[in-house]
Amino acid sequence: MIVSIASGKGGTGKTTVAVNLALALSHVQLLDCDVEEPNVHLLLKPEVNQVKPVCVSIPRINEELCNHCGKCAEFCEYNALFVSAEKVLVFPELCHNCGGCAIICPNHAIVEEKHQIGRIKMGIAGKAELVYGELEVGEPMSVPIIREVKKQIDRSKNVILDSPPGTSCPVIETVRGSDFCLLVTEPTPFGLHDLKIAVHVLKNMKIPFGVVINRAGVGDKKVYEYCKEEHTPILLEIPFQRRIAELYSRGIPFSQEMPEWKEKFQTLFNQIERQDTK
Repeated sequence: MIVSIASGKGGTGKTTVAVNLALALSHVQLLDCDVEEPNVHLLLKPEVNQVKPVCVSIPRINEELCNHCGKCAEFCEYNALFVSAEKVLVFPELCHNCGGCAIICPNHAIVEEKHQIGRIKMGIAGKAELVYGELEVGEPMSVPIIREVKKQIDRSKNVILDSPPGTSCPVIETVRGSDFCLLVTEPTPFGLHDLKIAVHVLKNMKIPFGVVINRAGVGDKKVYEYCKEEHTPILLEIPFQRRIAELYSRGIPFSQEMPEWKEKFQTLFNQIERQDTK
């Protein structure tokens, strides 16, 4: 199975759930798709054995061939090109690497050149295979790196995808193709607000989902009421507990020190499998 871990709100505990779920399984691959701020490796401390650069193609203008007709700028939906009477300006941070400007140029004055925006790293942590991406500082687009991370998916294993926060393009790219999505939330007004957005997204994408409530015991009961109204299953509750927080602050997945939780995460995965077959 491919199981993505997401939530509308940042800081709800997606990585905590992803890491502990992976540790509960024996034949598993864990992909950290939060490439702007990956942190799964901080908890699992893998032995990295492979690093691959991630590059995109951006246009380069040959001014000797360019007649400044402006067709490239007219074509670009993202305003990555500006054509004046004397010069063409390229804004790489706006380019979406579609290659259309080079195709449409009547004088073949545009060629594409490689630009590195980050890298992916692969390694082993215990029984788990880990893949994670890193976006270069100052680069605006994480989706190309997420795509490269997902290209490493081994379908012979159970795959867990740790998603970025929010519900924008990086999250859509991460959860696309998942068999099931776990939405991690917290019982607070902010948690409920962003959970509703995430549920709406997954329903439109037709991806089965369930909810994990982290820090259970704080806040109010409105998240529980919402899940009941929407007939959304709550598959696991993780209590607001000092011991769990202390272990996380030391970079230790809490199921390693609290073995009863390993069984609970195994049960969680069994529930996911049953939900997916409905």
